[in-house]
Amino acid sequence: MLGIESLTTRYGAITAVRDVELTVRAGEIVCLIGPNGAGKTTLLSTISGLLKPSTGRVVLDGNDVTGWAPDQMLRSGLALVPEHRRIFADFTVRENLMVGGVTQTASRREQLFDEITSLFPILKERLYTQAGFLSGGEAQQLAIGRALMSDPNVLLMDEPSLGLAPVLVDQVFELIGKLREGGRTLFVVEQNAQRMLSVADRAYVMRSGSIVTAGPAAELRGNEELFKTYLGRSGGAA
Repeated sequence: MLGIESLTTRYGAITAVRDVELTVRAGEIVCLIGPNGAGKTTLLSTISGLLKPSTGRVVLDGNDVTGWAPDQMLRSGLALVPEHRRIFADFTVRENLMVGGVTQTASRREQLFDEITSLFPILKERLYTQAGFLSGGEAQQLAIGRALMSDPNVLLMDEPSLGLAPVLVDQVFELIGKLREGGRTLFVVEQNAQRMLSVADRAYVMRSGSIVTAGPAAELRGNEELFKTYLGRSGGAA
């Protein structure tokens, strides 16, 4: 469904992503973990069209979409939940969701709105609240709901639990589980490696812009040496 082939992204003379190869198949949850500054967000930004790759290809549903603009990527079935959520603070919850469904017909947008507010009951309660007044957990749910309003074939998520209290982190991972049950295809960058590996099917580990190892998430989760070498902590740490 999503294929990344020999992808390299540079900022001037700095190579942030180097010759990355990965795949995400339909119905999978695939995660990307690694230390801060590894290039994970740059990779997601390149895949989603926010950045242009220097070399390599992005393939979505068999189509070469390399270098397409974000709105083209959205219409082609790929949506991004960005780091730090980036919701429209002055818009209401309802307005944020409707903006997310701009690529859909009016009837389909209303159908998706009903589905998503059922999935996120707190958003249904807050429909006419300005998004800037939401808690961190509510804002994260809104960011995910807004992305789902485009009815994507592939959902990219960048650090969905970042900055949240432990109880809200639990809610985020429960939500990821619900999306799995609904058949969604997810590619998730997540700093909470242990928790993410417990729900993912497969995982890639990134360091200094390159993929250094990959495999079934359950196997990587139990690899103590992996956590010490590439993540800088014990495998038992959250």
